[in-house]
Amino acid sequence: MKNGEEGAEEKKEVVSLESLSKKMDDFAKARDWEKYHSPRNLLLAMVGEVGELSEIFQWKGEVARGLPDWEEEEKVHLGEELSDVLLYLVRLSDACGVDLGKAALRKLELNAIKYPVKQTDYCVGEHSSGNVKLKEEN
Repeated sequence: MKNGEEGAEEKKEVVSLESLSKKMDDFAKARDWEKYHSPRNLLLAMVGEVGELSEIFQWKGEVARGLPDWEEEEKVHLGEELSDVLLYLVRLSDACGVDLGKAALRKLELNAIKYPVKQTDYCVGEHSSGNVKLKEEN
């Protein structure tokens, strides 16, 4: 620690979608990869990375939030695969002309309308066509 910073928490760098987009664009341009970064190719690459992410969880059963039983090496690997998915998603959104941040905020607003707080006793099953009631209302 420097200059009496003992006990001070480490400052976390704030990372925006814009900064990731710029870094990814610079990275691709420097390697002349832009010609390969069509929406289709980026999507397929991202799906491949989602597969790699899935492999990490395969055969583990349910895991606790925060992954308390995982080794640090496993968490680092998870972070790498999550990052691969995120970076391809950001690159894909750019290739499609979609402002991912704005689209995500809009989607949250739509979800808040679709699933108002009063309906928190309901769960929408991924394979059901409607709400499944979990408990009786009073």
